[in-house]
Amino acid sequence: MSEAEEQRWVTVMLDKLAAQESKRVLGDAELAERAERLSAQYFDGRARPTSVRWVTNQNTRWGSCTPAEGSIRLSHRLQGMPEYVVDYVLVHELAHLLVPGHGPRFWRLLEAYPRTERARGYLEGVVAAERLPHLPGARGE
Repeated sequence: MSEAEEQRWVTVMLDKLAAQESKRVLGDAELAERAERLSAQYFDGRARPTSVRWVTNQNTRWGSCTPAEGSIRLSHRLQGMPEYVVDYVLVHELAHLLVPGHGPRFWRLLEAYPRTERARGYLEGVVAAERLPHLPGARGE
C-alpha cells in the first residue's frame, strides 16, 4: 500500500469512527451528567437542574425547561446530531434556570458557549430541510 493510499484509508476510517460516535445516543443519566459538566464549565455550576431527560413529545422545540421545577427536556430529534449541537441546546436550557426569558441577559449568558451561532445555524438548516417538498430522486430515490 502506498503512503497516499494508506493516508486515504486512515482518513476514511477516522470519518467512519466520527460518524459512529455522533450517532451514539446518550441515556438520561449521561445527559444529566453532561448538563452538570456544562453548567460547571459555562455557568460556574449555578444552573442546577433537578432532572434532564429525552422526550418524544417535542416535535416543534429542540428543548424545554421549567425553571420552577428545575426540569430540562430535550427532543429525541436531537439524538444523533453532533455533540456541539446537543451541548448548545443543553446550555440554552441550563441558561433558562438562571434567566427564564429570552431577553438580553439570557443571550449574554449564551455568549459563553463558543459554538452558539454554529449550532443555531445547524438547527436552522435541519428545520429548513424538513420544510422542503419531497423531490423525486432526492436521497437516492
